Amino acid sequence: MDDYRLVADAVAAEIASGRLRPGDRLAPQREFARARGIATSTAARVYKELVRRGLVVGEVGRGTFVRSADRTAEPALSEPAQARVDLELNLPIVPGQAELLTAGLRRFQRPDVLGAALRPAGATGTRCARQAAAGLLAHGGWHPDPAALRFTGSGRQAIAAALSALVPAGERLAVEAHTYPVVKSLAARLGIVLVPVEVDEHGLNPDALAAAHRAAPVRAVYVQPTLHNPSSATMPAARRAALADVLQRHHVHAVEDTIWAFLPDEAPPPLASFAPAHTILVDSLSKRLAPGLTAGFAVVPPGVIDAFTSAVRSGAWLPSGFALDAVTGWINDGTVSEITARKRADVVTRQAILTETLAGFRLRTDPRSYFCWWDLPAPWRAETFVAAAARRGIAVTPAAAFAVGNGGSPNAVRFGLASPPPETLAHALGVLGSIARGTPDDAAVD
Repeated sequence: MDDYRLVADAVAAEIASGRLRPGDRLAPQREFARARGIATSTAARVYKELVRRGLVVGEVGRGTFVRSADRTAEPALSEPAQARVDLELNLPIVPGQAELLTAGLRRFQRPDVLGAALRPAGATGTRCARQAAAGLLAHGGWHPDPAALRFTGSGRQAIAAALSALVPAGERLAVEAHTYPVVKSLAARLGIVLVPVEVDEHGLNPDALAAAHRAAPVRAVYVQPTLHNPSSATMPAARRAALADVLQRHHVHAVEDTIWAFLPDEAPPPLASFAPAHTILVDSLSKRLAPGLTAGFAVVPPGVIDAFTSAVRSGAWLPSGFALDAVTGWINDGTVSEITARKRADVVTRQAILTETLAGFRLRTDPRSYFCWWDLPAPWRAETFVAAAARRGIAVTPAAAFAVGNGGSPNAVRFGLASPPPETLAHALGVLGSIARGTPDDAAVD
């Protein structure tokens, strides 16, 4: 049956009308085929098409279910994109993740446990939370002091608190020439002046940072040493040591964002291990576990821990007691480790799709990265390519979203690999490849 898509359209209409509701289980494929008067092989193609459209999800051993809700999470620039396939987002969720997390929540069915978790939490959290978080963040021979741990409602809030504590309004914050867009937004709100610093294939250039500081003092630098967003670059240990030397010689603090550092099996020790008195390390579980789980961590040196804690309180960035308790349990029972292992395997699968689908193009990524920087072929400009992709139902982010300063942006885009199902990702990347092999004239509106 060549018009299996018509059957998929009919099921999609039932979902849109509410006849099939979020969480409803579809009939097994043989039963579905009999009910619709189609072959079992056709039913299998219908179910695969529904998965590709993001309308249903298959769970091994359980069946196929209508998705619980439309995906409306935030892309890089904060407003939900309307594209059918949103590659601005990076929301890694792996099969079986919800089941693993559910097991750790059963203890909250006891009223005494739930009651304790629903009490307000402070920036210092609990002793158990500090020890669990310190163990989670330890790597490369570095083990943070649990007493240095502070908690916020999210990783973004941890960054905001660090910037508030280190950089007064009107002062200068150094950043990589292309940086996390949220930092650009936070700096604008806090009245902080951003100073772009030259980068290369190994990340931020320490000599360029020193030169920028000599030109006009910077109070701090925001940096992503492991799997930098958007370039995927990871600083080698020697570069981290050189950067730490600049921080110590010029008495500059760093805000080290390690949000993606969980993906490599082995990574160099964090910058915080090279310059512990000058580095606030921030992290969260939104990528490690789930995007809707907001719990931020910070390892803060003694000299600024009071200022950081005060910033958390005054900014209303305190953590949720329930989230902190749940996270502590998931760390201690091994759930975080198991989901981390599955996401590392998931990255390999998605990188293989990327390599196969966009072979021959100038891509900058890492085999352990959930995102890719694409230097577009001539004659494409980033804004034109983004518009052409949007007309085909795909959202990608132009280089300008990450650029700092007035130096102009390269003709490049960044796209995330984590959010869509692998089949949808492969299809979307194939479409992007076909657009890039053409010209802007081919994609012009009639």
